[in-house]
Amino acid sequence: MLVLLDRAEAEIEVKRSRFIAIAIPTDTMEKVKEAVESVRAEHPGANHVVHASVIGKSGTMYSSSDDREPKNTAGRPALEVVKGSGITNITVCIVRYFGGTLLGTGGLVKAYGDSAKEVLKAVHTESLIERVGYSMTLPYPSYTLIKRLLETVKASIEKEDFSMEIRISGQVPEENAEALKSGTDDIGQGRIILSLNT
Repeated sequence: MLVLLDRAEAEIEVKRSRFIAIAIPTDTMEKVKEAVESVRAEHPGANHVVHASVIGKSGTMYSSSDDREPKNTAGRPALEVVKGSGITNITVCIVRYFGGTLLGTGGLVKAYGDSAKEVLKAVHTESLIERVGYSMTLPYPSYTLIKRLLETVKASIEKEDFSMEIRISGQVPEENAEALKSGTDDIGQGRIILSLNT
């Protein structure tokens, strides 16, 4: 599976109706809702904001909405395109500004499907990497070496706390967890406490 790295946008016009497709990285259903609401706020004059989402490690959680378009003419065709892309943790919002000409159900299905295809051509993705959470407590003298180690094993730092000792937490690709553990042991000589949430 692939994951979406950053937001992408594409636009098509069908019989004077504008269809703006926006792909947004989302990894929970809560974030899907936030993504749809933010696109709605960006396009207050739009007639419809349809969405299609694929979520989860294996891309098996779905969400879609026709947003007042006739049933299964908007969200469903967009969702089928997104599902077929092999990308997960993605929400595609399609904003429609009505151009005055009714497209009919077949026309809508094609327009929303084509919009989703268009934005998927513009996205940047990477392979979905299984990650595990880590947290560690270390003495100040080990900080520089640990920072270098975290970079080497491609670990993210989500939180750093500087008090009596330093606390660092974040995520590390699962395949590098063992390297993080042995590197920490080498640097810390028993003075660094590392825990991995596997």
